[in-house]
Amino acid sequence: MTDAERRLTTVPWASLTGLGPTLERPLTDVLSGLPAERVLDRLLRSNRHFTPEQRAVTAESLFGVGLWRRRLRAHLPDATPLQLLAILARELGQCATAPALLGVELPPLGPTPTDWRDRHSFPDWIAAHFEARFGAGAADLAAALNRPGPVCLRARGDRDELATRLRAHGIETTPGRWSPRALHVTTHRPNLLGLGPDFLGTFEVQDEGSQLLGALVDVHPGDDVLDLCAGAGGKALQLASLVGPQGRVHATDVDLERLERLRTRASKANARVLIHGRQAPPSLRVPRVLVDAPCSELGALRRGPDLRWRLEPSLVTTLPAVQRELLETGLRHLAPDGKLVYATCTLTRVENEDVVDALLAAHPELVLVRPELPDAVLDARGLLLLAPHLHGTDGFFGAVFSRRAAGAS
Repeated sequence: MTDAERRLTTVPWASLTGLGPTLERPLTDVLSGLPAERVLDRLLRSNRHFTPEQRAVTAESLFGVGLWRRRLRAHLPDATPLQLLAILARELGQCATAPALLGVELPPLGPTPTDWRDRHSFPDWIAAHFEARFGAGAADLAAALNRPGPVCLRARGDRDELATRLRAHGIETTPGRWSPRALHVTTHRPNLLGLGPDFLGTFEVQDEGSQLLGALVDVHPGDDVLDLCAGAGGKALQLASLVGPQGRVHATDVDLERLERLRTRASKANARVLIHGRQAPPSLRVPRVLVDAPCSELGALRRGPDLRWRLEPSLVTTLPAVQRELLETGLRHLAPDGKLVYATCTLTRVENEDVVDALLAAHPELVLVRPELPDAVLDARGLLLLAPHLHGTDGFFGAVFSRRAAGAS
């Protein structure tokens, strides 16, 4: 039994009593492609009378059926949404009374599947990319992606001091393995938002792998840096804390709504972030550029249990052109002696190494730089590759380029 399967045995499945009619339509919506998180939010808002146990089992039901649908259908191919939930609770959650609680009947079921794609519930196209990358380790990666990602903090000051202060408020943490500022929260469902103003500006929620991507940029106090795909700003805020009040983070993104969220977060964190909108001024030249490019997001699947079933296989073939275009834009803003960092949260070669090699072929003046990070997170070329089953982080890729001096061989 994997950790993800074992976790399901702790769900309060007995609280499903009488919830069958309420859950049937939301389950259908999730299976039809609506994001489970959005469906859950709407369902809980319309049922504010739910007990804590009912809210918990409702979340596990929607996320669980959304994630495990392939395995559940391997047991019963023509199952209805409520039958899928009954199979989830009975076969994985070990709640023998689940069918009766939901008011459904289950015919004799097929055996537990042995193929890892069925057992861990992954689409074939994603499984093929995992096998191409990790070979026999693809099953271990899949099992790791079925576990919820941990809550990880980036301490803005001394990590040990923050851990001590959090412990005094009932929140336990452990230090991260790779980032010197990372703290993994071990307390179940911590109320980080309820810590009060004394903790304002002391930490940001950021995966440890994401923190390493920020470290790749190698900024120093007083530097200017361009975050070309800043989004809501996790890495932009990290970079702002590193460049300090004398430096500046220039932020752009095509999603202006996310940039506004970054503006709000930067204001609260007292971080110096200059929001440019969709494009930076053509004249802008900076010593560091981060291109955290849009990607297929296969490294972050544990953050969205049903995401694997909503992604389109075509992303892997269409996004590299976008990624290359963004890198070309980043190069236009890079100072002559600067460094450009390419980053993704996916694990496919076509979006990672192939994009790197294409950029090097198009720009002979560029060379790869091996970052000062542990060898365990770098390959032979100095490329960063993080995977949940190997490093405990989300899946990330990173490459650092610098321009070769004029006349150098």
